[in-house]
Order: sequence, then structure tokens, then C-alpha cells
Amino acid sequence: MLVLLPPSETKRSGGEGAPLDLARLAHPSLTSVRERVITALVALSTDPDEAARVLKLGKTQRGDVDLNAVLPEAATMPAVDRYTGVLYDALDAATLDEASRRWLATHVQIQSAAFGLVAADDPVPSYRLSAAASVPGAGSGKRVWADAVSEALRVAAPDFVLDLRSEAYSALGPVPHGLPSAYVRVVAEGPGGVTRALNHFNKRAKGELVRRLASSRAAVGGREDLFAWAEANDVDLRPGERQEMLLVER
Repeated sequence: MLVLLPPSETKRSGGEGAPLDLARLAHPSLTSVRERVITALVALSTDPDEAARVLKLGKTQRGDVDLNAVLPEAATMPAVDRYTGVLYDALDAATLDEASRRWLATHVQIQSAAFGLVAADDPVPSYRLSAAASVPGAGSGKRVWADAVSEALRVAAPDFVLDLRSEAYSALGPVPHGLPSAYVRVVAEGPGGVTRALNHFNKRAKGELVRRLASSRAAVGGREDLFAWAEANDVDLRPGERQEMLLVER
């Protein structure tokens, strides 16, 4: 199973890893696209006002332009540790044991607007770029990444893809047709068994799900395996419409 996560706008600063080495990242077929996006971000950073406009930064966020300016030589850390925010706080990868961290490295990848699809343990620097931004010299996130990431997934051919990305980041790399997959929506059960979508707890529930998968070193080869794992681990996971699964928060 391959679990796909969104990134987070908030990130830890610094790091102890060597500067970005594109050859170390998952999916080597994305290297040329990564180079183009990074070159465009660095070039954009030479004009802080324009960079703030393109990246849609407020006054208190303008310092993030400096992150992109030094992106190629900045220190790195594993992607799963770089990102913060509700989902990654719930996942809390830093407190997992070594076996669970190895599970993350093998089974979890994160969709970045700057680097495409990277493995959980791929070393990346801090940066600022959202899925919605269109960077001069590179283009919009969807135009830059969608075909390339989909093809990378097709070549990797995981036996099953569990897509926990937001819709904006799923658009940056749609799961190819014919690849067994499920897109997860977080819902709450109301009176009469009627479910409703959750927004506030959506990210937390996804982070907790991945933590439980990693902690149990789940061996999942398809939808039925995942439903069986969920039942054994007291996770309320139900079939949804078409390729969806519903993660029910109690």
C-alpha cells in the first residue's frame, strides 16, 4: 500500500541534513520538473514584492520569500518531520519507534508543490509554495505536476493507493486510472446513521489514521485488507461512493 498525504503550509525551520540533492528523492522521473520549479522559485525571490504577490503572502509572511531564495543550499530534514500543522501534529512521526518510521519511509509519500511526490523520509529544505500558486517560468501547480506525478505513480505501480490528500493536492497528481485506490473523506455520524463531512477534524483524523497504520506496521494489499485492518484496530472505515472510503469520527 502507498499512502499519499498533503503537505502543510507551516514547516519546521532549519535542519541538520545536507543541502537538497534531487538524486536522493523518490521518483527520479520528476527530477527535471523539480529543477524547473526550484529555478523559477529562486529567480522569483530576487524581486520580493513580486514574490509576495505571486505566492499570496501577507505582510507577516514576507520573510518566507527568503526561504525560496536559498532553497538549493539550505539544510534539509525528512519531509515527514519538516511539515507541521494539525495533520502532522497528530501523526507525530518524531515519537514513533524505528520500525514504525521505516513503515512510513516505505509506505507514505507527500505531495509537495515544490518537489512533487516525495517519500516520507526524503530530505527536503523549508520553502514556500502552495498548490494554487502559478510561478513565472514554471506555471501553475496542476500544469507543472499533474501528468508527471500520475506517470510516476503508474510506473511505481503500488498494489493499492490510499489517497489522504486534499482535493487541491490530489489535482497535482491524480491517481492513474486502473490503479487500485481509494480517496478518503472524514465524516461524522449523526442521527439515523446519516453522515456529514467534517472540516475542523479532517486533518487530525487523517494524521491519527496514518500513525495507527505505521504503529501497527499494517500489511495492506487492497481495499478488503484495509477494511479488515480497520475492524481489527477499532477504526471506523466504511465504503463510500465510487472509489471513496469514509473515515467516521466518533
